[in-house]
This record gives sequence, C-alpha cells and structure tokens, in this order.
Amino acid sequence: LGFILATGLLSMWLSNTATSMMMYPIALSVIHVMKENHRGEGNLQNFSLTIMLAIAYAANIGGIATIIGTPPNVAYMTHIKAKYQYSIDFMSWMVVCTPLALLLLGSLYLVMVKWLYPNRIRSDHATRDLVRTELNNLGPLSVPEKRVLAIFAGTALLWILREPINSFQHLVKLDDTMIAVSCAIALFICPCGSRKKEKKPEDGVVKEEPETGALLEWSDTGKMAWGILLLFGGGIALAGALEKAGLMQQLGNWLAQYSGNTFLLLFVITLVSLFISEIMSNVAQVIVFAPVVSSLADAAHINPLMLGIPMTLAASCAGMLPMGTPPNAIVFASGHIRFRDMVRTGFVMNLIAVILITLFCWFLLPHFLKI
Repeated sequence: LGFILATGLLSMWLSNTATSMMMYPIALSVIHVMKENHRGEGNLQNFSLTIMLAIAYAANIGGIATIIGTPPNVAYMTHIKAKYQYSIDFMSWMVVCTPLALLLLGSLYLVMVKWLYPNRIRSDHATRDLVRTELNNLGPLSVPEKRVLAIFAGTALLWILREPINSFQHLVKLDDTMIAVSCAIALFICPCGSRKKEKKPEDGVVKEEPETGALLEWSDTGKMAWGILLLFGGGIALAGALEKAGLMQQLGNWLAQYSGNTFLLLFVITLVSLFISEIMSNVAQVIVFAPVVSSLADAAHINPLMLGIPMTLAASCAGMLPMGTPPNAIVFASGHIRFRDMVRTGFVMNLIAVILITLFCWFLLPHFLKI
C-alpha cells in the first residue's frame, strides 16, 4: 500500500515513466532483502509480483489526478482549447479526478493483495531497517534541493490557484503553459547556492569550494523525454491521415448507435478507449480519438467534455499488456512478473476502471465542470 500511494502521488506531478524508474530500484532492494531474510512463511513470489505491478499501475493511475499528470490529459486539453476555445481550470479537474484516482489506487491494493495474490508474510524487521537506512543515507535537504522544492511548490500552487488569481487581477492572464514555462525559466536562473564539491590540488590537500551555475543547465535538457514531442506530432499526423481515410467517420458512425442513451454512450466510449490503449500509444490514441468523440457529442447535442474526459482518463489505465504503457514494460522486464499474471490483474483493474470512470463522470462532471 505504501508503494501504491507513494508512486501514485508522485505520478500526479511527474511523468509516469520517470516515477516508475524512481521507484523501481527501491522495490528491487526491498524484494532482495525479503528474499535474504525469508523464513519460509507466506508466498514471496506473490509479494514480489504485487510490488512490481503496484509501481506500474499506480504510476498510470496517479497521472489522471491532475491535468499535467500524464500526456493524454495535456493532449485532450490542447484539442478542447483549439476546437472550442475552452479550458478546464486545474482545481476543477482535481476535484473530480483526484478522488477517482485514490479510489482506483485503493481498489488496486484490494484486488492484488487481498484477492488475487495474497502473500501472508508478516512484518519483517530487516525491511524496516532497510527503509530507515535509506532515509538516513539521504541526509537533510541540501540548499539546491530546497530551492527546487520551493519552485516546484510555487508552480503547483499557481496551477491550482490560477483561476482565483486571474479573477483578482487583470494585468496578466495566467494559463497552464505560461506557468510551466515560467517554472523552467526560474530553474535556469536560480543559482545552486552552497552546494559543495571536492577539489584535490597537486599538493594533495582536499579543498571544498562552492559549485557555480544554476539549478538547471542547458546540458541537462538532453535527459528530457523529447520523444514525447515527436509522439505528439506523430499522433496529430496519424489523426489527420485516419480522418482523410474515413476511418474516423466509420468509428463515429458505429458509436452513434448508442447516442440515444447518454449513459450507455459514455460507458461504451470509456470501454473502447481503455482497451484500445492496450495496443496503441495512449497519447496518439487521444489525439486521434478526441475529434471523433467531440463530433459525436456535437451531433448528439451533448457537452463534449462529458464524453471526452472519460475517454481521456480511460486511455491512461491500460494494465493488461506490457506494451500498454512504458511503466508496464519497465516492471515486466524485472523478471518478477509472468505475462498471464499481468493480463489477469490488468483485466480486473480495467473493468473496475471502466465502472468507476463512467460513474464519476456521469454524476460529478455536470456539477463541478459546469456541463
């Protein structure tokens, strides 16, 4: 449960791939210690399996809680702003989607640990000692870490309080993109502070001197996920090609048969979106699928957000196949997960996600997003 909550909360603000990579070595360390101190009680294989699956699924689920938590959310907001000149404020999205994400994280724990793969291993002192040791090794926050934390906290607050700030003053109209770029500029401008590095002169005397430079250097940007930008461009090109080929119109015509019942239409779109994302990039899927859903909503005289948001949320919940999302592939490569176990757990979580997303969007969206 600790791994699920920690991964999910981190993924609200960071890329799900980056979050998985951060949690992956910690999980491997815990599994290693458990194996070394295992006394034969319980099922260690189930423990290892659920720890790894928890990282992948929680990273995917946590991303739906905020607009910037996962690329499909950003892709859909871009579409809505371009087509309808409308944007959802950060706080309204969180009011609906954060409780949904927490419910899905809780469901993930119950499904894996209490139902499908119970381990029945009692609390272990060695594991607790490992966690304490790792925490102690981190030491206190350094000056650069405190400055990064301050900039990050300020950025998150500006995202959350953007609408009240805009209504209070009319000099500068903030939007999510402006806030994100301002955060990046601040990281490039803000100096490191008192971070030290060792220097050994020729006389052998070790000296320490302040490290110059900003918190973020241009060379650091080479580590960014530039592939996401190419994926966005590729998704837009794919959407245009499918629309010209008439495939989008055919899909829209097939979905239109459910337009007489808005609840059923919402459920079908959520179901189709989730299972398509098992075999297709969720970013490209949202870019391709968003115009279809919007056109269908316009034809049926339904607010496009009522169909588009559940479609977008469902695209981030794929869990059956390793190729569904990058976190799935990362943990599957650990060797602790069998293919059939991922399919089994992912299928159950997919069904739960479809039901919860449908119910949340049906009952809450009209109230909190003024649909």
